[in-house]
Amino acid sequence: MKCPFCNQDNTRVVDSRPADDNCSIRRRRLCDACGKRFTTYEKVETIPLIVIKKDQTREQYDRSKIEAGVLRACYKRPIPVQKINAMIDEVETEIFNREEKEIESKMIGEIVMDKLKNLEAVAYVRFASVYREFKDVNTFMDELKKILE
Repeated sequence: MKCPFCNQDNTRVVDSRPADDNCSIRRRRLCDACGKRFTTYEKVETIPLIVIKKDQTREQYDRSKIEAGVLRACYKRPIPVQKINAMIDEVETEIFNREEKEIESKMIGEIVMDKLKNLEAVAYVRFASVYREFKDVNTFMDELKKILE
């Protein structure tokens, strides 16, 4: 592993432990050349997943897109970052547990909405309003009524 500070190859692991998600290993490394420490994460490589978009184009799965959408929905809401990350991990686990090579973006959106509904109502409605492309106030009110039932 190259040192991110001096680019030398001679680094060594000084500490290893499971990461917070228990799905990866956190390693503290020490560079023998410059003496600085840095952290790396080791994760099981998964089969590449292809997402089928609404317009039928295909692109490789990108976790950061889910993160961006969820963070936008949770903006200025009293939700700890740990809970948001745990929810995104649950979404990702559910997606990869399907063991399919392709998944429709519609399915990912439904999974995210299902998890957001349990996390926080306002974040759920925000995400749903963009995802379901609410055309007017009536469709927005219909979605709110579903939550209140």
